[in-house]
Amino acid sequence: MPPHLKHALPKAFWIAGLALVFLLLYAPILSAVLFSFSADRFPSLDMSGFSAKWYAQVLTDRAMLEALWNSLTVAGITALIATTLGFAAAYADYRFRFFGQKAVLALALLPPTVPLVILGLAMLAFFSRIGIAGTLAAVVAAHVVIAAPFAMAVCRLRLAQLDKTLETAAQNLGALPHSALARIVLPHTLPAILAAFLITFAVSFDEYVISWFTGGLNQTIPVAVLTTLQGQVDPTIHVIGTLSFSVTLTLVLIALAVVLSQSGGAMSKEETS
Repeated sequence: MPPHLKHALPKAFWIAGLALVFLLLYAPILSAVLFSFSADRFPSLDMSGFSAKWYAQVLTDRAMLEALWNSLTVAGITALIATTLGFAAAYADYRFRFFGQKAVLALALLPPTVPLVILGLAMLAFFSRIGIAGTLAAVVAAHVVIAAPFAMAVCRLRLAQLDKTLETAAQNLGALPHSALARIVLPHTLPAILAAFLITFAVSFDEYVISWFTGGLNQTIPVAVLTTLQGQVDPTIHVIGTLSFSVTLTLVLIALAVVLSQSGGAMSKEETS
C-alpha cells in the first residue's frame, strides 16, 4: 500500500481491521471455551445454563487421563532431548566454521517444512523396520525431529548476541573449553534454553498427525480427541480442547515473557554502556 494512502486512513480503521482479524482467529476457540461450561449435551448458543459437569466427567475418565499422562510424558522427554540437541546444533553453528555449514543448517531446519502426513508415513515405515512402531519411544523420537529445529532457532538467536571473543578470552586466561562453555555461554543462553524447552513442550503436546501414525494404541490427548469425535458428539471434547489450549497458551506466553525479558535486559546493558 502506498505510504500516502496509509497515512490518509484513520487510525480507527487499522484498529478495527486488527480486531476483526483476531476475532476470526479466536472466535472458534472462545466458542469451545463457552460450550465447555454449557449444561446441554449438544452445543448451541441458546444454552439452558452453565455447568462444570463435563469437566468432572473428563477428570474421572481413565482413558482421557491415560492419554493426558502419555502427552505429558512424551512432551517432557521430547522437550528435554530437543532442547539439548537444538542448543548443541546452535552452538556448533555459532562457534565453528566448516565446509557445507549452510547446507547442514538448512537440513537441520527442514523437518517442520515437510508435510506432516508424508513425515508421519516415512517415520511409521522406518520405526516398523527397526521394531519400535506403536510405542511411546517412537512418538518421542518423531516429536524430537520436528521440535528440535524450534529449539535450535531460539538458541541461535540468543547466541548471536554473545561476543565470540569472550569465550576465546576466557580460554586464553587458562579456562578449559568446557569451563568457558559452562561459565560464559550457558549463563548467557539460559533464558533462551528455557524458552526453547517450553516451546518444544508445547509443540509436542499439540502434535496429532505424527502421534497418530507412530503411537499405535498409545494415544496422546490430540489423538484421543479425534478418536472420540468419530461417529458421535461428545461435549467433553470442548473441555479437553479448552484445557489443551490453556496449557499451550500458558507455555507460549511464559516463553515469550522469557525472550522479551532477555531482550530488554540486553538493551538496558547497551544503553548503560
